[in-house]
Amino acid sequence: MFNNKTLLITGGTGTFGNAVLKRFLNTDIGEIRVFSRDEKKQDDMRKFYKNDKIKFYIGDVRDIQSIKNAMYGVDYVFHAAALKQVPSCEFFPLEAFKTNVIGTENVLTAAIECGVKKVTCLSTDKAAYPINAMGISKAMMEKVFIAKSRTVSPDRTLICGTRYGNVMASRGSVIPLFIQQIKSGQPLTVTDPNMTRFLMSIEEAVELVVYAFQNAKQGDIMVQKAPSARIGDLAQAIKEIFKADNEIKIIGTRHGEKLYETLLTKEEYLVAQDLGGFYRVPADNRDLNYGKYFEEGNRDLSNYKEYNSHNTTILNVEQIKKKLLSLEYIQQELREFNGLKEAAVTIEKLI
Repeated sequence: MFNNKTLLITGGTGTFGNAVLKRFLNTDIGEIRVFSRDEKKQDDMRKFYKNDKIKFYIGDVRDIQSIKNAMYGVDYVFHAAALKQVPSCEFFPLEAFKTNVIGTENVLTAAIECGVKKVTCLSTDKAAYPINAMGISKAMMEKVFIAKSRTVSPDRTLICGTRYGNVMASRGSVIPLFIQQIKSGQPLTVTDPNMTRFLMSIEEAVELVVYAFQNAKQGDIMVQKAPSARIGDLAQAIKEIFKADNEIKIIGTRHGEKLYETLLTKEEYLVAQDLGGFYRVPADNRDLNYGKYFEEGNRDLSNYKEYNSHNTTILNVEQIKKKLLSLEYIQQELREFNGLKEAAVTIEKLI
């Protein structure tokens, strides 16, 4: 379905954008447009890939005109632009709202006006039962694309979304932090060892988006089933992979963090369709002329449970190590770390 088509990735200089390029550049896709604010990262990508299929557009999702300039002639959109760091969104919630909510409205409006065939919006498990500004803004983003999907025929522009948990080794995540702490000889700072998080590779995140493109209906949220890990076990697994003896230091749960994350709320689990490795959450397309909003409830809801990182398959240390070692990032870091260790031993002998 991507043969000779033009794909636009908003926030395309991030981890997800680079993974999409890796996934699609050697296929028959016609053109990939990278849309972002960061000219330095775009220049780095231009020099790294040296591929005429990639076109770069400077702009901001907050500015609808800059999006329209990049949207003309586009067939498909992966909307990945977002403010994602929990602490920064806590301090600057209005900025999170402008990018994650208003930015999404702008992308969808531009896509519909320009006749884009399909748009997939990327969301996060923090949008389910949100307790922090980032999660709240992403939950609102989901409401925006579902509401927008009601205003346009899927034959013109199909709008859907994906929701996934922690992408392993993505920018700002805990795995690079642990590795940096090992390299610098510092303690590994663990908030709560029993805290759980879903684990997904960036390649799995890309495949979820592709799956959504192929299978989602108008307004759907697509969720991929995923295992999880306890943070204490994750730290121990990384220590064992790097053969490190750093202390694991418990610092306590930080502001805005949960003990576990949720991929499907009770309310969504009630209506979700199990597709094997995925869940499909259909859009609620009722309008306000509907009695259940005012007069009736649903007795089944209390019998359902949510799908979260505490009740999914929880990996043990050995299983976590196996999953981590499959990542190209971990393999590269391990090679560099062993090189640094050998160099340090050589220097020590010389001294």
